[in-house]
Parts: sequence; C-alpha cells; structure tokens
Amino acid sequence: MLRPLQALSLCVLVLLLYGSSAPASPQSEHPVSVSPSAIVIGFVGGYVHHDDRVHSEVQLAEHLRQDFPSGVAVEMFENHRGKEAYQRILDLLDTDRDGTLSVKEKQSARIIIYGHSWGASETVNLARQLEKDGIPVVLTIQVDSITKAGENDALIPANVAQAINFYQPSGFLHGTPTIHSADPARTRILGNFRTDYTDNPLRCGQYPWFSRTFMKSHIQIECDPAIWNQVESLVRSNLLPSSANTSAQWSNPAESSSARSSPRNR
Repeated sequence: MLRPLQALSLCVLVLLLYGSSAPASPQSEHPVSVSPSAIVIGFVGGYVHHDDRVHSEVQLAEHLRQDFPSGVAVEMFENHRGKEAYQRILDLLDTDRDGTLSVKEKQSARIIIYGHSWGASETVNLARQLEKDGIPVVLTIQVDSITKAGENDALIPANVAQAINFYQPSGFLHGTPTIHSADPARTRILGNFRTDYTDNPLRCGQYPWFSRTFMKSHIQIECDPAIWNQVESLVRSNLLPSSANTSAQWSNPAESSSARSSPRNR
C-alpha cells in the first residue's frame, strides 16, 4: 500500500506526464505571411499540450489571435520546446529573408513572452537566449513559476524592458516568490504579486480530479480569471508601439482585481 507521500508523488507525476484530460483543439497557429509588428510567445506548464483549451495560457493566445488577426504573431509552445520558440522568433524577425538578423531587424523586435509553471521558467530562459543575440524583449510574465533544472527563473536578463511575477505560496508546487533584474537600469520589475487561495479556493472544475486534489493552489492560480485578466490587459497594453507607455501606468494590478493579490518588492 502506498504511503501518503508516495501517493502524492505519483499523482504529481501523472499530472506532469499527461496534463489535462480534456481533448486538445486543433492547432490554431497560422503562418504569418508578412513580418509582424509584435510577437507574443506563450508557454504551457508540465507536459500540457500547447493547444489544450482548458488552460488559461491557451485561451489568452486565442483571444489575441481573434482581436489581432494581422500584424501580431501569437504562438503557443510546450515548455520543452523553447528552442523551437527561439527559432520561430528569429524567422519572424528576418524581414529580408537572408537567413541572418541585421542590427535593424533585431532592434525593431517587439516581443512579449509569458507562461505558467515550467512555462514561466521557460519564459525567462527564452528571454536569456535572445539576450545573447542582442534581441530586446518588451515584457515577460510569469505565473507561479516553477524553476526547471538548469534554469534561473528569478533573474531577469537585461534585454527585458519590463517583467512581472504572479505567484502563490501554498501546496506541493508553489511559484518563485521574487524576481529581480540583472540590470535595474534597463529592466523595470512591475511587481511580485502574491495570491492566496486558502480562504477562497477556486474549483477549476475542468481540470482532472488528481490535479484539483493534489496540486490545488498551483492549478487555482492557472484557472483564476482575475489573474489572467490582468495578464491579458498587460499584454494588450504592450502590443503596439503607440501604446508602449501605457504599461508605465499599470503598476499595481491588485488595485483593479481580486483582493487575493498583493504586491511585493515593487
């Protein structure tokens, strides 16, 4: 008979291997025929499929594709496909299709990266890869970031203009509580926002029973509409150059959303 800790570990392993039990929708990415004015890359957590609509990351990408059918490239990836996401960005930025990126092509980039769990860790890792090529990132968003082996999801590289972190402190899996910038003069940390579901748990009824039972708050922050409305608002405010200054006024999402969220280390 399994001991409680063994049973918990088994359930966590099953979740990581299989993700949500809901059927995946057909892949909705579409090829971009012209170079986009902005690129949005999203990463799902665990071993969740990139097109599993149960997950808020995927729903956000669908919303953006519907509202920005042209001019903005929005693509989702599994968190273990960071190299593919990186190559896709390079392809999109290569406007003259010569196989290399000029200084102008690099500096014209408007890239937003977001993710949940391992996907949040991969968000920072991808930004760090782009830094090596001298490619700027407008914004990174981490939701309950779980550090992947060999990665540092707490240190935001200097090529990122703005970064924000949402996390919850409870349960077997809980997010990195504090992110900070490698170069504070170049990167603005919008905040580390703590959310606690102890007194006001969410049901997340579309998720399988074992994730709702054994991963609780880590799943609740992923299905929390208050959190993801804030994420979507911030993404939209940074999509176009004309709205680049909007985010400067968007420094405390807790003021306009659930009372569960509170800022730290602003």
